[in-house]
Amino acid sequence: MLKPEYPIRTERLLLRPYTPDDLEAMYAFQSLPEVTRYLYWGPRDRGQVRQALETKLSQTQLLEEGQALALAAEVAETGQVVGDGLLFWHSRVHRSGEIGYVFHPDHHGKGYATEMGRALLRLGFEGLDLHRITGRLDARNTASARVLERLGMRREAHLVENEWVKDEWTDELVYAILRREWQARQ
Repeated sequence: MLKPEYPIRTERLLLRPYTPDDLEAMYAFQSLPEVTRYLYWGPRDRGQVRQALETKLSQTQLLEEGQALALAAEVAETGQVVGDGLLFWHSRVHRSGEIGYVFHPDHHGKGYATEMGRALLRLGFEGLDLHRITGRLDARNTASARVLERLGMRREAHLVENEWVKDEWTDELVYAILRREWQARQ
C-alpha cells in the first residue's frame, strides 16, 4: 500500500496529485499530435481531457494491485505543470509494477522525464516494496527508450507487430529493472 506525502520533490520538479485547476495545463500537452503519436490514444479535445482528468483526480494513492498513481509534474521554479507520470501496481504476489510519463514538447530534452522516472522508481521500490518495474513503449519512440536506459532499465523484449494501435500494427519494447539493480545504482 502506498499513500505518498505530497508534494514529492525532485531536483527541479514537484510531483503531486492532479487538481481540477490542471485542466488547461493537461490540455496543452494531451491535445498535441506529437505528444500522442506513440500512445494508445490520439490528440484529445477539452471534453476528453476533462474526462481523463476526472480519472486522474482519484489516482492519488495505491491501496491494492491493479491501481495506478497519477502525478502532475510541476516545475518547482515556475509552478507550471509540464507533464504527467504514472506508477501502475500490477501484482502484489509478483511485486511488479510499471512506470509511464508524458511531457509537453516545449520541455523535452531538459531531463524532466528522467527526473520523474527516478521518483516513480523510488516510489515503487521503497513505497510499495516492488521487486520488478517495467516500462513499455512503442518501438519507434526512441526518446522514451533513452529515458528508460538512463534510469538503468534494460531492454528485455522487442515484440513485433503485437498490438493494433491507430489503424496499424505496432512493435512494442519492454524495459525492466529489478529492485536490487536499482539499489546498486543509488
